Amino acid sequence: MKRFLAIALAILLVVTLAACGGGTADPPAQADPPTQADPPAQNDGNGEEAAGGTLTVWSWDPAFNMYAMDVAAEIFERSHPGFVLNNVEMPWEDINTQITTIGISGEYSLLPDIILIQDQAIEVSVLTFPGIFTDITDSGINFSEFAAGKTDFSVVDGRNFAVPFDNGVTITAWRTDVLEEAGFTVDDFTDITWDELIELGQVVLDETGMPLLSTYGVGASFMDVMVKSAGTSLFDGDGQPNFVDNAVFREAVDRFIEMVDAGVMLLPGDWSDYIGTLAAHDVVGTLAGCWILGTIQEVGPEGVWGVTNIPRLSVPGGTNYSSWGGSSWAVTSNANVDLAVAFLNYTFAGSTELYDIILPAAGALSTWGPAAASTIYQEPQPFFGGQAVFSDIVRFSQNIPDFVGGIHHYIAMDQIDIALGNIINLGMDIEQALAEAEDVVRFQMGL
Repeated sequence: MKRFLAIALAILLVVTLAACGGGTADPPAQADPPTQADPPAQNDGNGEEAAGGTLTVWSWDPAFNMYAMDVAAEIFERSHPGFVLNNVEMPWEDINTQITTIGISGEYSLLPDIILIQDQAIEVSVLTFPGIFTDITDSGINFSEFAAGKTDFSVVDGRNFAVPFDNGVTITAWRTDVLEEAGFTVDDFTDITWDELIELGQVVLDETGMPLLSTYGVGASFMDVMVKSAGTSLFDGDGQPNFVDNAVFREAVDRFIEMVDAGVMLLPGDWSDYIGTLAAHDVVGTLAGCWILGTIQEVGPEGVWGVTNIPRLSVPGGTNYSSWGGSSWAVTSNANVDLAVAFLNYTFAGSTELYDIILPAAGALSTWGPAAASTIYQEPQPFFGGQAVFSDIVRFSQNIPDFVGGIHHYIAMDQIDIALGNIINLGMDIEQALAEAEDVVRFQMGL
């Protein structure tokens, strides 16, 4: 019981916005879970010539996840006349709260058919609320066609509980026209250290008056990216929280605070404000998962954006590659399982056409192997000044170091945000703030 309460608390305390699209520009209120539609008609479950049926899906980010789901529905409907997709927009933090609330209450009938769930939340949800998601191991979906490192997130005790979706490779995207005004190109921001980025950022700020970057909240997700780029985690090999004695994490904290103090980094309060800094061109660029490319293409302008890798920490094992977010499609226990599996198998696990459409439009880089054979990955993209950005991102993905995750990831993220806020806004001593954060995480884990 103590372990159950600790894990449940882990979910309840999540305040980190979703990566892989993060949230929405204007997140809707979600006081109560949407009512599930009437059960749809059964189909044969194999994705071939079955008619009708309705699926309700919860996901976030209209420019990325919801767009991909709409395209998938159009493709599926061609061979399933009368198929209807009820595509419900819900920010990740609200989805996470609904999973917890419904899981504790046992009212699984309030769940939709399919939920988009952040990769690092799958295991904790399955372990905490057994039966909330459907085991789809033997559904006919070929999970071996997805990147193993991605699929591992949705495997619990050797069983598959979700269909992998997007690639969370971290990138930096820069306004090349602003860099040129300061005398730089994207090449100057490629394969560099964080120290070098801060130096370049101060020059850009002096020349243009624009900070280099912004990130939402206080920066826990940013910290996570920096730490993972060196193959490290907020936990040690035994799964214990490791903030105070973690030299890599401390290096990341120091560099992050230095960026904020130097005016190189803006800290808008939430996801909407963060997107606002890109839309208003208040910053030169952004560092995020490659899912941000859909938003960048919405805010524009075309032809003046360039994409490269991220800075590296000056520590042993430091690299210029990391990941931010990533999510998968889970079939709930309340689903029309045959129809939901047929839909996912036919589209996200079976349609190169789907990925060919959503890749250039939203930057939805697949983790499904057959999609990578598409020539679109090699094509120059006019929006990004003719750069073959997707080919570059695939190359980045091959260099991301392994790292230790864990089911208590979101507890740690929440406390790191609090610690950073205390350091930046209240002037708290770094050692004290990290020690307090680590103590709280240990308590919440039941240690």
